[in-house]
Amino acid sequence: MSTSSTAAPTPGPPHSFGGRAFAPRDDGTVAGVGIDVVGIARLTAMLERTPALLDRLLTPSERGLSAASRAARVAAKEAVGKALGAPGDFSWQDVTVERTEVRRPYLRLRGATLRAAEAQGVAHLHLSLSHDGDVATAIVVAERGSAPGGASAPAAGGHP
Repeated sequence: MSTSSTAAPTPGPPHSFGGRAFAPRDDGTVAGVGIDVVGIARLTAMLERTPALLDRLLTPSERGLSAASRAARVAAKEAVGKALGAPGDFSWQDVTVERTEVRRPYLRLRGATLRAAEAQGVAHLHLSLSHDGDVATAIVVAERGSAPGGASAPAAGGHP
């Protein structure tokens, strides 16, 4: 490993811009990033044509939400799969979106999806949801912990 003092160029505007640069990490902390977009009207039409799809895609606590919130949950589940590298035995029922007491969304995993996250040493899944007009979107960042398998998770019924 080289210990030379040559630094890589700082991304972004010149130093005269001031502030702080947030350069991409290259230390392996980020295991993956996933993003997905779902058309709210399209998902609603699919659920009306095929009612069994509601039970397949959403957990019981997610089914009674508004159309926009349901679409955001579907986008979140897709984004989780992408962030984890599309584990082969991914199940829609293995991922659910919950909210903290101040309504901040977070993910709860179980089954094969949880095993895939743990196998990659994922300790945190950062989630952002949005919907505007007819589009719902979700972004998930999978972050590794200090040691594989050392994932921290809230206790059952608890919040992060």
